[in-house]
Amino acid sequence: MTSTPRGDMRWIVHGERALHDTPWVRLRSLDVEQPDGARTDYHVVRLRDLAVTAAVDERRRVLMMWRHRFVTDTWAWELPMGLVEDGESPARAAARELEEETGWRPGPLRELVYAQPAAGITDSQHFVFRADGARRVGEPTERNESDRLEWIDLADLPGMIARREIVSSATLVGVMALLLDPRP
Repeated sequence: MTSTPRGDMRWIVHGERALHDTPWVRLRSLDVEQPDGARTDYHVVRLRDLAVTAAVDERRRVLMMWRHRFVTDTWAWELPMGLVEDGESPARAAARELEEETGWRPGPLRELVYAQPAAGITDSQHFVFRADGARRVGEPTERNESDRLEWIDLADLPGMIARREIVSSATLVGVMALLLDPRP
């Protein structure tokens, strides 16, 4: 279902100022006018876009990484992913990250799903691609990304989600889209 913007609930940005800047994150204060006319400061986290790859083999398995996220002190399965660099297309970033993190080079990529994970607080966009026909080209060059790699049967994904073995929003969106994908 696609909604047509009516314009009566639009927030208007009158200005933006930097509060904190790093190559990873930019915190901004926006001077916004809400639909009722009230003006307020609204904090926004500006992040780089994320490219994610769901590499699927001929046996209907997806390549996943078992990894630790120190911010939440969580171990879970994730799809290979990484930031889109300046001047890089999301598809190129997805292919690069898959190879760097897993040692597998993707076959043809096609966009599987697009998401804005927290549009009320951040402008980050997530581009998830499906890659069929990946081939092993060597060892991962990124040594700090995962504890192990496994090809996981698509049929096992719902149970893994229920057991909280998959918790990353980018991975959740990706594997759920993969499960809905009519392509074999």
